[in-house]
Amino acid sequence: MQTFNTDKNQTNIVPLFAIGTLSLHLFTLLLLMFHGRMLQQVKRQSVPQILVQLADGRVITADAKNNLERDRQTIRRFIGESMTLMLTWSQKQSSTVVWNVTSELLRNDFKREFTERFNNFELESPEENVLVIQKISQPEVISEGKWKVEIFANRLIFSRGDNLGKSIPFNKQILVEVTDEVNSLPNIPTPLNLAAYRLGEARMQIYNICDIEDKSCSDQKI
Repeated sequence: MQTFNTDKNQTNIVPLFAIGTLSLHLFTLLLLMFHGRMLQQVKRQSVPQILVQLADGRVITADAKNNLERDRQTIRRFIGESMTLMLTWSQKQSSTVVWNVTSELLRNDFKREFTERFNNFELESPEENVLVIQKISQPEVISEGKWKVEIFANRLIFSRGDNLGKSIPFNKQILVEVTDEVNSLPNIPTPLNLAAYRLGEARMQIYNICDIEDKSCSDQKI
C-alpha cells in the first residue's frame, strides 16, 4: 500500500511540473517581447545623426545630440571649399552645371541674389573661371549658430584666345549658419556631386555675401 501511494504522488507531481515549466516559458517569452518593444521605442526616439568634427576640419556623421556649434577650422574649410567649388568652371564643366549642383550650399532665399550678383553674365558662357583664395579670416560669431568670415581672393577669368586672362578681386564677407538639411546624392553621382555632398555634411549653408567694407552686413539678413 505504501509503494502504491508513493507512485501515485509522483504521478501527480509530473503534470504540475510540466504546467509550471510551461508557465515559466510563457513568462520568459512575454518578457522578451516586452523588452523588444521597449528597444524599438527607444530606437524610434533616438536623436538623428549629426556631424562629428575632426581635428583637421573634416566632418563625419554620427549619433549625437543636435548642436549649434562648429569648430573654427570646419567653418573656414566649408567657406573656402564651397566658394571655390561654386566659382570655378570650364568649357567641359559649364557654370550652369556647377550652379545646379553647388547651389544646395546656399540658403534658399539667397540663391537668386547670388545668381544675379555673381553668375548673371557668365551662365552658359564659354569662359573659364577660377577662384584663387589668398586668405580666410577666423570666424566671428554673429549669434548662436551663425558666423561671419572674411575672404580675400581673386576670380581669374579666361576667354577664348586669351591665355593671360583677367583678374577680378573677390574680397567679401561670407555669412554662414547651421542647418539641419543634408541633400541626398543622385543615383549616379559625378565628382562634383560628391564634392558638394561632402561639404554639405558639415550641415552649414551660406546665407549672405557682402563687400568687405560693408559695416552692416550681419544685420541685412536674419
